Amino acid sequence: MELSWFEDYLALAETLNFSRAAELRHVTQPAFSRRIRALEGWVGADLFVRTTHGVSLSPAGEHFHDQAEVLTRALHQLRRDTLEVSDRRARPLSIAATHALSFTFFPQWVRRNDSILALGNLNLISDSMQACEQMMLRGDVQFLLCHHHKDASSRIDARQFRSIVVGTDTLVPLSAPDASGDVRWRLGGDEPVNYLAYSAQSGLGRIVAARWGAKDRPFALETIFTSHLAATLHSMVRAGDGVAWLPRTLAEDDIAAGRLVEAGGPEDRIPIEIRLFRPAARQSKAVENIWSAFERT
Repeated sequence: MELSWFEDYLALAETLNFSRAAELRHVTQPAFSRRIRALEGWVGADLFVRTTHGVSLSPAGEHFHDQAEVLTRALHQLRRDTLEVSDRRARPLSIAATHALSFTFFPQWVRRNDSILALGNLNLISDSMQACEQMMLRGDVQFLLCHHHKDASSRIDARQFRSIVVGTDTLVPLSAPDASGDVRWRLGGDEPVNYLAYSAQSGLGRIVAARWGAKDRPFALETIFTSHLAATLHSMVRAGDGVAWLPRTLAEDDIAAGRLVEAGGPEDRIPIEIRLFRPAARQSKAVENIWSAFERT
């Protein structure tokens, strides 16, 4: 059995598409299929159901999933810890953070807690929520910083990860003003408003969808543009292209200056948490020290 087989399995369990999973694993599809078959041979059971309509996890594959993630992370962590002991040098500890938090919350948060930097060399990796989750699940990073809402879907299972609240924010529906200073795009009218949406890669998009799914909206939206970057949607809102739910921390200067105005009422806002995640299992001494410092702040 090879560790790469576990990583292949997790890629296919995530995508449920052999071509996409093989691309993520940087191998040809025939080679990828052989490795999945080899893993199933080692397990002694089919982990996937293959039909002409697609791929799905079998009951055995569902059972295999959580422990496969845990073991893969643990083995990568063991390798990193052993290398650190071998060369006796402190290696950087990595925090994956979503783009919006990397540019707004993170710099101020670190400055407020500069004593934590003395405990270890922190490496910030900024990406979409989907990519940050993948890094956390693979064990490529020790911490994940992201927006959180209890109703939004997440791949970070509370049974396998611990978290603490390190800040709060609010998603606010915003529009550029018209020539008279009134809101250009207002929620709740008879006509749908131009909607600047987050893509499926975005954690903020999941939160907006959880709060304002198509069936739950008391207003009509017409999606005209999609991006996983809040900064891109912010620019398009300022240009007057439509409405987007933006983090108040990202747009507060424009709101204060009148360059952006709320497109709805207080009931249309979405309060959210900013959470820091880590694996629930015992980590290296450096990780545990930094986590204890975060818990005290």
